Amino acid sequence: MTNDSSISRRTVTGSVLLGSATLVLGAGGRAHATGRAQDDDRAQDDDRTRTDDRTQGGDRTQGGDVVLTLPAPTGRHPVGCQPVYLVDGSRRDPWDPGIPVRELMLTVFYPARDVTGPAPAPQLPPEAAAAFGAIAPLGPLHLPAAGVDWGATRSHAFEGAPPLPGRWPVLVYSPGGGDPRGLGTSLAEDLAAHGAVVVAVDHPGDAAAVRFPDVTPYRTDTVRTTVFRGDPRDQPAVARTMIDARIADLHVVLDRLGRAADLPLPRGLAETLDLRRLGVYGHSAGGSAVTQVMDEDRRVRAAINLEGYLDHPPAGPGAGPEPFPVAVHGTDRPLLLLGSEGFDRRRELDRSWSAVAARSGRRVRSACIADGNHWVFTDYAAMLPRLQAAGLMTAAARSASIGTVSPTVSVPEVRRTVRRFFAEHLADR
Repeated sequence: MTNDSSISRRTVTGSVLLGSATLVLGAGGRAHATGRAQDDDRAQDDDRTRTDDRTQGGDRTQGGDVVLTLPAPTGRHPVGCQPVYLVDGSRRDPWDPGIPVRELMLTVFYPARDVTGPAPAPQLPPEAAAAFGAIAPLGPLHLPAAGVDWGATRSHAFEGAPPLPGRWPVLVYSPGGGDPRGLGTSLAEDLAAHGAVVVAVDHPGDAAAVRFPDVTPYRTDTVRTTVFRGDPRDQPAVARTMIDARIADLHVVLDRLGRAADLPLPRGLAETLDLRRLGVYGHSAGGSAVTQVMDEDRRVRAAINLEGYLDHPPAGPGAGPEPFPVAVHGTDRPLLLLGSEGFDRRRELDRSWSAVAARSGRRVRSACIADGNHWVFTDYAAMLPRLQAAGLMTAAARSASIGTVSPTVSVPEVRRTVRRFFAEHLADR
């Protein structure tokens, strides 16, 4: 793989296609650069990211459960958000044969003119948070079965806030396998605060818990939970269905964004979407899917893969992995491969990452979060240290999930790296 370098505690290296000036999405949705912006941007992130290993578990409910908090966005704009329900009638659900359509849930984060309301929107809707709390201890992170109120975590975005007029680049986010879209809230609202519209996608049946606005004749509960048992990567047929379904889901989302005026968005928001500046990013299985979507859809100008494989696992004994088409012929648009130093399947990951890099020339760059691990790109980077401080997670479990890096380092570094990459490659032409 070309130009692989670690992102240290205080430095973002040049491997991520950054010059000496920092590019920010900025006012009016137009990318710009200033000679002193790098220091200003770093200071702004450090000042506003108040997530520290030393915090003693955060606030607690009256019942004694820990209430986790998310770091504030660092951009100049307040942030609005809007949940959106989509139905694709052209295909059946890939996980439940009894559902004759494919349902999707999105959250659209956007720069707001002003924000009002009693409180920001929750990270996870209450019903989804309750289901997530029951499922999470069974997952790979070994989250606590009790002692934390998952439904009490708030975002910094206000639902239905009036959008800020302008023309904003559009970024579509796909979370990791089994993760709900809400676990990408911190990064999404930081991007929105810097002048982007971010569309976070839930993949029902895959995501741990998805809340829908109502029941249907074919779905009798408003909450749908994951079908996964164990790591899908270790179950070849499940892994293939997961990636294929996500790719199809994302194509539907991109198509619907092209008709944004038909979506249930706050008044005026559809007009702010600049789909000439369209990027995609995703974590783990989401990173896998968005990379292949960029290969298939010329509307996408740039992509960031946050530690997602670019091949299907071997179908059986003696078989080899099957590379995605993008790994076979490479990409002709900018692609950032951002990994973590501690990922225990790095060699398996590097196999397909090296393939796409070798076939893409300088269009592919890679970087690595020093002392980080696989979920350091998600809200867990800020949340798990709080659980450890509260005695609800061991140091070993935290390290296996997000690494030993402090959130005061990892959260700003991930935000800056993603923000700058898109600012450079989605600049107005």
